Amino acid sequence: MASSYIRMNCMLIGAMIVSSLIATCCANFYQDFDLTWGDHRAKTFNGGQLLSLSLDKVSGSGFQSKKEYLFGRIDMQLKLVAGNSAGTVTAYYLSSQGPTHDEIDFEFLGNVSGNPYILHTNVFSQGKGNREQQFYLWFDPTKNFHTYSIIWKPRRIIFLVDNIPIRIFKNAESISIPFPKNQPMRIYSSLWNAEDWATRGGLLTTAISKLLNYPVSSTSFSDSALQSNELDAYGRRRLRWVQKYFMIYNYCNDLKRFPQGIPAECRRSRTTIL
Repeated sequence: MASSYIRMNCMLIGAMIVSSLIATCCANFYQDFDLTWGDHRAKTFNGGQLLSLSLDKVSGSGFQSKKEYLFGRIDMQLKLVAGNSAGTVTAYYLSSQGPTHDEIDFEFLGNVSGNPYILHTNVFSQGKGNREQQFYLWFDPTKNFHTYSIIWKPRRIIFLVDNIPIRIFKNAESISIPFPKNQPMRIYSSLWNAEDWATRGGLLTTAISKLLNYPVSSTSFSDSALQSNELDAYGRRRLRWVQKYFMIYNYCNDLKRFPQGIPAECRRSRTTIL
């Protein structure tokens, strides 16, 4: 059985719901989150300060936030399964509900021993996704805890690893590209079996005998801080560094997938300053 352990520190969650700014500090997991699936595979310890999610041959497990949020910053700390993690996916994402849902994804695709994890990102707006970018990491994510962040703002979404930007998805509504800014979303996390998807079409067998550890934390910020979460010159250089040396897939460059031409937001992105 593969298990993930989540250490719940005092957690701050900040977000604007419509026009109201809220910030709550939790003493334990159950104040802000609910275990949603997996039965006994999801357990809490130490008065709600520690959460374990497990994956076996029957099912995985997961949780979600009690509240919905519209804009904010979420930081999650993870230490991934060491060794053979093929077929396992650790997912951390924001999502609304329904056929025209919005979603912002961080997913970690396990691999066979000796091969690196793939960090998979995607953005859905009005039910449409297909905006994948994938990366290798510049460190071993199984050795120590690292922080994976989403900054969700009305004009852009920034993905960060240890506060280093790896991807920006900009609002392109001016050219009729939907952007996730009207639907409040919940925070979700799960450990699940994606053998048919994450293991080269099922060529590899899902590993279910390792451990995954991750504490979770979120950062609240005021409206002025929301405005300050922009990239400075150093941040832009780091973004270019990651995308040059560690990006392994970018839907904007997949001409076979888009024989009629790359998506409009990709063309716009290449001609605008971050």
